[in-house]
Amino acid sequence: MIVSALLTSVGINSGLCILFFALYSILRKQPGYSYVYVPRLLAAKGIERNRYIHLQRLLPSPSWVKRAWKLSEEELLSTSGLDAVVFIRTIRLSLKIFSFAGVIGLFVLLPINCAGTQLASFDITVISSEKLDLFTISNVNNGSKWLWAHCSAVYLITGFVCFLLYYEYDYICSKRNAYFYSSKPEPHQFTILVRGIPVPPGSSISESVESFFKEYHSSTYMSHVVIHRTHKISNIIIFVKNLYRRLRHLHSEADKVYSRGDGYSGVSLRDPALDNLSEEQSLSVQEVRSAFVSFRSRFGAAIASRLQQSEKPTEWVTEQAPEPNDVYWPFFHSTFLQRWMSKVVIIVTSIVLTVLFLIPVAIVQGLANLSQLEFWFPFLKSILSAPIISRIVTGYLPNLILQLSLKLVPPVMEFLSSIQGYISYSEIQRSACDKFLWFIIWNIFFTNVLSGSFLNPLFELLDLRNIPEHLAVAVPAQASFFIAYVTTSGWTSTSSDLFRIFQFIKSILRKCCCCNRNIPDKFDLPYIYYHREIPRILFFGLLGITYFFLAPLILPFLLVYFFLAYIIYKNQFINVYAPKFESAGKFWPTVHNSMIFSLVLMHAIAVGIFTLKKFSCASWLIFPLPVLTLLFNEYCRKRFLPNFAAYSVESLIRKDREDLNDPEVPQFFRELVTAYVDPALSPLKLSDSSGHRAPPSLSDISDDDVTPLLSQSV
Repeated sequence: MIVSALLTSVGINSGLCILFFALYSILRKQPGYSYVYVPRLLAAKGIERNRYIHLQRLLPSPSWVKRAWKLSEEELLSTSGLDAVVFIRTIRLSLKIFSFAGVIGLFVLLPINCAGTQLASFDITVISSEKLDLFTISNVNNGSKWLWAHCSAVYLITGFVCFLLYYEYDYICSKRNAYFYSSKPEPHQFTILVRGIPVPPGSSISESVESFFKEYHSSTYMSHVVIHRTHKISNIIIFVKNLYRRLRHLHSEADKVYSRGDGYSGVSLRDPALDNLSEEQSLSVQEVRSAFVSFRSRFGAAIASRLQQSEKPTEWVTEQAPEPNDVYWPFFHSTFLQRWMSKVVIIVTSIVLTVLFLIPVAIVQGLANLSQLEFWFPFLKSILSAPIISRIVTGYLPNLILQLSLKLVPPVMEFLSSIQGYISYSEIQRSACDKFLWFIIWNIFFTNVLSGSFLNPLFELLDLRNIPEHLAVAVPAQASFFIAYVTTSGWTSTSSDLFRIFQFIKSILRKCCCCNRNIPDKFDLPYIYYHREIPRILFFGLLGITYFFLAPLILPFLLVYFFLAYIIYKNQFINVYAPKFESAGKFWPTVHNSMIFSLVLMHAIAVGIFTLKKFSCASWLIFPLPVLTLLFNEYCRKRFLPNFAAYSVESLIRKDREDLNDPEVPQFFRELVTAYVDPALSPLKLSDSSGHRAPPSLSDISDDDVTPLLSQSV
């Protein structure tokens, strides 16, 4: 790729970013779009709807940027939880790393690369037609003493990243403990999940659970809730709630007719349909051999969850329960064998999905190489000869196609994780996060740098010999592609998250639809999908670390991305995203491991590049770095990782002793008995949140609408 093609991509994406920022700054002040851009503020305290149009409402303003920048970590912790703090600190960590790397890369390494003549002499007077390879280490002459600067830079960035990782790991561990000490009693702290419950003949699951825990945990056992199959009744409840919302709309329309004096026949307030549904809730469910068991102390629950309960490891299998609103109910009925087999199937499916994704990657690589595109499609040669067309096709279009293809991957990974037998949304998201991270590392990084084009035979991708040399040749050659990728997938995608383009279009369609234009905007507060955003941030971190000494020109583009992400996501936590669950920072080990992998990958590439550059002294000096980095990682695992698996005995007993003097604890234990009742088995409550007279009852729906659905669950 030449500089002019890169500038075309940067120009297009910069224009889109400015457009999204301007539209957001205007539309966020319009009351009609408050449900799109400030739903969290709207749900918390409402927004005054001013019918008068002022000039200030029609002009973009940067006040939201200042507010997001000033948001403190304590405020973020109190409103969005520790997971949000870890997410923002991940972005801050990347900003620190690449600010330090940018000083070395742009002011030391980049001039050295341009001064080399291995590929060609750099001429600043015709910079727009120069190839980006001249800005990489490939242009440094073989055996040049200037390569010592690159070797020293690898050592400096490794030490700096490890120092920051240690500090962040220690800091987040302390925040995790402080978060636990400051928390009020929560149901998940006193509750465990038990699976594989054996049931003697003539006994029920509930009797078996009560008998077992009264015998072996008599001093701490309090109560239990047996889990049921409720997916059918859950679907029915969702259907009934949707019908209820439609009836509320019909009721409001009837009120308008009545207020105009056109006559109003009134609507019955009888609710026999709800009574029938309650009967179905009790009759159409089936117990499974799993239960939530609650204890009188956190320490008692921890002991029960960590120790093997039975001589048979597949019976009385225990684990700590998630928060009640974090429970994922559909797959509690799966057995130990089914969960084990599902993991194998998911691994195979993930591999197949990764292989299939080579198709869009091959298309992208073909578009990025203009000569290959003309070879395969000669009829396009006249069109591609136009300079502006060739710049758009090679500089912008490949990354746009890749970005659109990647949009489909996170939901698929989330679905695959959901059928592995995880019991909580947070576990599903952490699993999907790991899957998506390694998916994009392989498909976006390794496949692109090792293939170069779809003309290369597949066996070249699978040749594992001399990996450092392969990487040393391939990685610098793809620098221009990844710089354009940062602008498209980083700048534009993050700015579109601020603008919430899909939600905006949905709001426009709703306003334009005659049948729905008067329906009150009923909405659930959106939450951030960590399994989509964290892998993207970590992948850009991998690009920055690996290309830091190879092609330092990528660093300013990464700094712009991380700065945008820092401002935009803090703004979204203020105005949009509400926490759905809280894992108390358990995403951090994934962040740490990804950074360590990026460092080791950089070391492998450095060994290969210095070998190719006939600078063997530097190659030998790099060899100790991956060993030292992995030793550092092992130390961190021993030092910090246990704090993310479970809380210590010291912490649990201290909190239990504090509860002895808390007057609210007795009420908490009374509520704990029913905290883990399946929502599908709870009484259905439908109420008018507006405070006006009640809307029409479900009995006004024809029995033909509800009865068939109820009968399906029997």
